[in-house]
Amino acid sequence: MGSLLLRWLLSALALLAVAYLYPGVRVETFLAAVVAALVLGLVNALIRPILVVLTLPVTIITLGLFLFVINATLFWFVAQVVKGFSVDGFLAALVGSLLYSLITLLVSWALPGRKK
Repeated sequence: MGSLLLRWLLSALALLAVAYLYPGVRVETFLAAVVAALVLGLVNALIRPILVVLTLPVTIITLGLFLFVINATLFWFVAQVVKGFSVDGFLAALVGSLLYSLITLLVSWALPGRKK
């Protein structure tokens, strides 16, 4: 349970880092970042797998590049739902989702207790 809470808070910090690094993504407060991180996690766990399966032919034809579109769309969707978290448009959502993925990947590698 503690590890899950730590990952959630680190995801919120990653969202704040994305907002700091890229002006197309804005997070007004830490609470907004925490809520957005929670919603992003839920959307990625529940909705993303369904979208990946439904768009599998397009994903195969584009050699997996369509997954970036799915990620950006979900990132943009969360920004529409969570107050205090905003994205300027699809390109900003694409860049923001890439930065967020990269930062959370680096943070997860740095966490102790990770299986190697």
